[in-house]
Amino acid sequence: MDALPGRATPEGTGRFADRGVRERQLPKEHFRDAPGGLRLSSFGLGTYLGRPDGRTDLAVEEAVTVSLASGRVNVVDTAINYRGQRAERSVGRALRRLVDRGSVARDEVFLSTKVGYLAPDAEAGEPARDWVERELIRPGALREEDLVDGSHAMTPSYLEDQVRRSRENLGVASVDLLYLHNAPDAQIARVGEEEFARRLLEAFATCERLRSAGTIGAYGLATWDSLRVPPGAEGHFDLGTAVRLAEEAGGHQHGFRFVQFPFNRSMPEAAAWPSQVVGPATVPLFEAARSWGLGCFTSVPLLQGQLARGTGGVRGLTPAQTALQFARSAPGNLGPLVGQKQPAHLAENLAVASERPWTESEFRSRLT
Repeated sequence: MDALPGRATPEGTGRFADRGVRERQLPKEHFRDAPGGLRLSSFGLGTYLGRPDGRTDLAVEEAVTVSLASGRVNVVDTAINYRGQRAERSVGRALRRLVDRGSVARDEVFLSTKVGYLAPDAEAGEPARDWVERELIRPGALREEDLVDGSHAMTPSYLEDQVRRSRENLGVASVDLLYLHNAPDAQIARVGEEEFARRLLEAFATCERLRSAGTIGAYGLATWDSLRVPPGAEGHFDLGTAVRLAEEAGGHQHGFRFVQFPFNRSMPEAAAWPSQVVGPATVPLFEAARSWGLGCFTSVPLLQGQLARGTGGVRGLTPAQTALQFARSAPGNLGPLVGQKQPAHLAENLAVASERPWTESEFRSRLT
C-alpha cells in the first residue's frame, strides 16, 4: 500500500481546530499555536505501554481512531521501540483507515515518533539478538562499537535506517516530528559531554538531511532527567548547547523545534526548579524552552496511572482529569501525552478537552 503523502500543515491543523471549536463547542484555548504555524490540541495520545500482542494492537488502534475522530485530539506520539515496532504499526493502521474514510486528513494530524534505542521487531518470530545481527549489523546500518550500553545509538546510518522503518510502520511519507530518544540521558554519562556534543551535532546534521529530503518535518529531543536536573548535577544537559549545535548543523532556520520531558503534579521540576541557563539567569525548563523558541510536549501526566487513583479531583473533575488538566495548564506546555487504551479511561480523558485550561494564576496556586 502506498504511503500517505504530506504531513501536518498550518492550514490542515487550523482546519481541525476550527472544526473542534465550531462543531464540538470546544474552548478555543484547547488548541495551541506551535512551532511551524501549527494548531495543536492541548493534550495528545501516547502509545508507550502494553504487551506486544494482537489484543494490545487492537486497543491502540481503537484509541487512535476514537481520539482523532472525536475532533478533540490531533497529536499522536509513538516510538519505534514501543512494543517492538507494533505501536507504530497500530498507529499507522488507524490513521490510514481514518484518512481513507474521510474522518481526518493527513495534514490535520501531528505525528511524532522516536528513534535511538534498539527496536527488534516483535513480530519477527526470532530472538532479539538474531534480528539485530541480521537486520542492522550485517547490512552495515549499525556497528557494535556504536552502541552505548548495548541498547542506544545515534550514528547517521542507524538514524537513517530507523526513520525508514518508522515511516514504513506508520505508512506515511513523512513524520512530522522525529525525536532522538533519550539521547542525553543514555549517552552523556557513558561517553562524556564533549563526545556527546560531537555525536549530537552529527545526528542533527543527519536530521537536517532527512528534513531536506522531506521525510521528517522537524526534530527534537525526548528526554527524562537530563533537561530537568540543575546545572552541575550528574547527567545534566544544557538546552542552549542543543540549539547552538542545531544552528551549526542547519543554520538559523534549523529544524530543532521541540523537546519532550516528564511533567506532572509529582514531578513539577520543569515549571518549578531552575535547571537551564539563559543569559545570566538559571530558569525552569519551560521558561528556557520558550526563550529558545522551542515547543514542549510532556510525558507521564498521570504518572503511569498513579495520579488517577484515589481522591484529589477538583471542580467536578476526577483525579485523572485533574492530573491531565494540571499538566496541560502549565505555561509553556503545548500538551501532555497521555496513554489510554480502555474505553472508559479514553472517554474520561477526552472529556477534559471541553474544559478551559487553568489560567497561569490558577495553575501556580496548585504548583507545589
